[in-house]
Amino acid sequence: MTTATDIQPATPDSPPTRTTTGASAVARAVRPIPTSRLVAVELRKMFDTRAGFWLMASVGIVAVLATAVVIIWAPDEAITQNTFSTAIGMPLSVVLPIIAILSVTGEYSQRTGLTTYTLVPWRGRVLGAKVVATVLVGVASMFLALAVGALGNVVGSAVTGLDAVWDITATQFGNIVLANILGMLMGFMLGVLFRSSAGAIVGYFVYSFVLPVAFGTLAAFQEWFRDLQPWVDVNFAVTRLFDQTMTGEHWQQLGVSTLVWLWVPLAIGLRAVLRAEVK
Repeated sequence: MTTATDIQPATPDSPPTRTTTGASAVARAVRPIPTSRLVAVELRKMFDTRAGFWLMASVGIVAVLATAVVIIWAPDEAITQNTFSTAIGMPLSVVLPIIAILSVTGEYSQRTGLTTYTLVPWRGRVLGAKVVATVLVGVASMFLALAVGALGNVVGSAVTGLDAVWDITATQFGNIVLANILGMLMGFMLGVLFRSSAGAIVGYFVYSFVLPVAFGTLAAFQEWFRDLQPWVDVNFAVTRLFDQTMTGEHWQQLGVSTLVWLWVPLAIGLRAVLRAEVK
């Protein structure tokens, strides 16, 4: 099979150009990397490193340990599905946001960002895949926790000789999943803002433990802040998702507080990531 090469004469505005005709000139369409593959890669990144693997494994380990603690030490009347869900959910509310943080900051702490953004120049697609992977991990973790808690409820009821109590409805479980997803997104936001694992984790602990105490103390001693707290304290608003007391006003307070503490900072962080130079 032959090809032909033609030399185009030069013009005052351009040098000579070479064009090729024949089989070698067949145009090959380059397809963009599908989003599903990007999400799969981001999910794999969460397990690739030793720290990432054990952090992900800690979700199951924490669920089993919390279930065992309830079976061993909880009183007989407390052996319910709600008790197991609460016991498992508390440590997961700390572990899951850290997983979200590392999904973002790993590109900078492990210095893989230049490779990632060279292979996929559209940073927005990479960040979108990270968000999807983060949410998938959060939802899968909640269903794993539900399954472990249900198994613990059955075992605990058999040990105590009582009937199993299934006091978690689908709506309540959905609220619990939403609360943990918001916590993971908060960690994701901090990772995008700081782009440093240590800084983002410290920021998350300040958000989780320091700010709630500060807001609670202020509300206890300042009456004017007591009614304002649900609108500005995102932890206070998110915690209500676990209390099964959500009303229309509570949903409004959740929306306002997450807008201030989550969505606006996330938008600022995403803009910075999209515009910053990757080294």
